[in-house]
Amino acid sequence: MLAVTNKTIKSSFVFTPGACVIFKQLFSRDVRVRSQVGFEPERRGSHPYLGVDFRTLHSRAESAGSIPARRIRRLFSFQRHLLSSRLLRGAPHLNPLHILDEDYCGQAKCMLEKVGSWNFDIFLFDRLTNGNSLVFLTFHLLSQYGLIELFQLDMVKVRRFLVLVQEDYHNQNPYHNAVHAADVTQAMHCYLREPKLAQSLTSFDILLGLLAAATHDLDHPGVNQPFLIKTNHYLAALYRNTSVLENHHWRSAVGLLRETELFSHLPAEDSLSIERQLGSLILATDISRQNEYLSRFRTHLDENDLNLGNASHRHFVLQMALKCADICNPCRPWELSKQWSEKVTEEFFHQGDIEKKLKLEISPLCDSEANTIASVQIGFMTYVVEPLFAEWARFSDTRLSQTMLGHLGLNKASWSTMEPEASGSSEDGESDPARSSEEPSSRALTQGSPES
Repeated sequence: MLAVTNKTIKSSFVFTPGACVIFKQLFSRDVRVRSQVGFEPERRGSHPYLGVDFRTLHSRAESAGSIPARRIRRLFSFQRHLLSSRLLRGAPHLNPLHILDEDYCGQAKCMLEKVGSWNFDIFLFDRLTNGNSLVFLTFHLLSQYGLIELFQLDMVKVRRFLVLVQEDYHNQNPYHNAVHAADVTQAMHCYLREPKLAQSLTSFDILLGLLAAATHDLDHPGVNQPFLIKTNHYLAALYRNTSVLENHHWRSAVGLLRETELFSHLPAEDSLSIERQLGSLILATDISRQNEYLSRFRTHLDENDLNLGNASHRHFVLQMALKCADICNPCRPWELSKQWSEKVTEEFFHQGDIEKKLKLEISPLCDSEANTIASVQIGFMTYVVEPLFAEWARFSDTRLSQTMLGHLGLNKASWSTMEPEASGSSEDGESDPARSSEEPSSRALTQGSPES
């Protein structure tokens, strides 16, 4: 079956002395996690979290007697499911009761016509789909690339898989939720359309890239890996404190693939290959391995030896594309980038409040008294985003790459104006030792991958 997919679709960090301390800790766990075949996929909701109920960690209290927003979204989703099911069966739409709902669907459909635009507003799209942006966007892309027909996927199974994936994201999380997954999937689509990739990637590569983007943070608890380790969480023990959340995201995705039997019609070896390569992509988002991947990417570019006719090289480029998509928020237009920055910082600070309450050491970036949104973003852009996207622009020197770098520079300048102390000290050429010792902590974790 996978042989059919070989048809091509034409369509170094520079640290300050203080920053080195934290980044050495950040990248010290350079452990290669081997792909496994005989593992037991994790089941949804089968493992209660220890000590803290992560499902309600970021939730807000609802007024007595009010209907939960999640239930309302489910009702809207069910209405759409009935409508789409009737249309797929060729049945006429007899009951025009959901005029407002259909009107919003129409606006969402118009937005999908420009899904390849870097200015795509995922927040607006999520509102127009009543919180179902991940399902609508991913299903649209799978259809647009012809993957459902090519791989002979059952549309009911595809729909069920995507609904379960969306449900397994914790939408109480300010940042790591289904909207973030939809945003990463849309960014991945933009990268897949870049000339070098569009001319070289196979249908199988594209399928893997989209699935990995949609599931890369599946069942994220809204806290990072150090929190899981110091609270003796079972996941930290299970994965031996190595790529804990990335392994969990991967195994959770495999569990849903098997539960929905999405690839049950394929030969067993092909299904296992999909699971292994999906894991390889998701594990690449572990920020503790950032230096490893970036150095390898830079070496390939320096030696000009990337051969996209080679399956392993194409897979590596997919890994880099997913890493870029995962942390591309600072490269979006300011109106979108600013919202993401506020959301990720809210999640960090909320974790810090929990750690204070539990009398635990506060994780880097999570202390609202020592960090600001601006300081977090400036450090993140300087030490993580700029080096990665500079190399991506070397690989794919296109209008999109230049647009991303342009937004990155403008956004960094905007945040700098909100940090008068930092800009003032840099202009005078002086540095405050106390401040320098604090700054590395704001660079220790990244915006897109705080699980490290």
